[in-house]
Amino acid sequence: MIAEKNNVVSIIYELRNGSGEGEIVEALNNGNPLTFLFGTGGLLPKFEENLTGLTTGDHFEFLLQSVDAYGPVIESAVVDVPKSVFVIDGEIDENLLQIGTTVPMMDAEGRRLNGKVIAVEGDAVKMDFNHPMAGNDLHFKGQVTDVRRATEEEMTHGHVHTDDGCGCGSNDGSCHDGSCEDQGACSTEDNLGCSC
Repeated sequence: MIAEKNNVVSIIYELRNGSGEGEIVEALNNGNPLTFLFGTGGLLPKFEENLTGLTTGDHFEFLLQSVDAYGPVIESAVVDVPKSVFVIDGEIDENLLQIGTTVPMMDAEGRRLNGKVIAVEGDAVKMDFNHPMAGNDLHFKGQVTDVRRATEEEMTHGHVHTDDGCGCGSNDGSCHDGSCEDQGACSTEDNLGCSC
């Protein structure tokens, strides 16, 4: 069986920043492989393209240019947010205002996004909403550890189910409406995008 649309693929890998000699950003081993439903748009398209046709046991190594990963750093994604946004129970939560803290937020359209605090200036908090890997080339080296056919239910829901039930992050193992994002399992911090 090969890595192709509607198959469940498990991989382990080492992700390095910029090149094969760059800083290790993430390392997944057999104890915590990335398992995903191939071809559903949950991962970076060029990442999946490099895995297409591989089978269990195959090794891979490739570099994604930043344009094919998370794109360039966008200056307009660095914005000033009023300090009042950080008021919880009538008080500003100072823990959220530490430089380098990543804060989950929501935009005006209700989309979830994470912002990194980069400065606190008077009544404003300067936040960077670029993806943490924006502007970086990504070097992947790893192995396909398993490929199997997705179940009808997985294809209908658009994500992998685990032995514990749904892989949506729900506490009771059920799938609810099939939306992982509603269960809070998806994070823009994920290096490859949401795997749901």
